[in-house]
Amino acid sequence: MTTAWSGSRRGRPRRPRPHGVWIASGIGIVLVAGILLGVFLPLVGFLGGITATTAGLVPFPVVRVSLVALVGAAVVLALLVLALTRRHTATAAVAVVLAVLVALVVTLFPVVLVAVGSADRAGDVWPIVTELWQRFTG
Repeated sequence: MTTAWSGSRRGRPRRPRPHGVWIASGIGIVLVAGILLGVFLPLVGFLGGITATTAGLVPFPVVRVSLVALVGAAVVLALLVLALTRRHTATAAVAVVLAVLVALVVTLFPVVLVAVGSADRAGDVWPIVTELWQRFTG
């Protein structure tokens, strides 16, 4: 006799998840949380502070960073859920590695945007500096 709580619909109990799946998923959650709390949030705060103190000379693209962070968070969450629901340790480990890599790419994205924006602004700053120098000296 099979009850609603005794296993799958066909009456066969599902095999339990190996301990490796739980370990890989736990490591992934800890690493992603560490990247978020220890690297991404302080980095975004630092870059935002630089933008504020330089009166916009170092640009911080809030909209693009926010969109990439939201999409990245959705992908990382999906990969971690995928890792938690797998029945093979290798599949869970691959999903965890991909989640950590996506989290690192999302973390580096604001740095790249600020560097590219600053390089573009550096070309705009030089004529202003030379004009001010000419006014001062001449």
